[in-house]
Amino acid sequence: MVNILFFGRLKEQLQCGQVQLQPEHALSVEELKLQLVGLYPAWQQLLMDDQLLVAVDQTMATATSQVGTTAEVAFFPPVTGG
Repeated sequence: MVNILFFGRLKEQLQCGQVQLQPEHALSVEELKLQLVGLYPAWQQLLMDDQLLVAVDQTMATATSQVGTTAEVAFFPPVTGG
């Protein structure tokens, strides 16, 4: 089971803090995002934003990073401030 978490204003915009998926095999972050958009089409604009940050098992990741079938993936908007 892949546990997917959303944080910050992304959580508010999606109106969802967490979803779970049961992929049959490991996926890239990009493939995972496409699966989420397939399930939740209204999320496409927010999830496909190039500025969106992602962590896999609490380690910063990229679109090509692999997500195992039992992983935690966190999506969050870019952090700003000073």
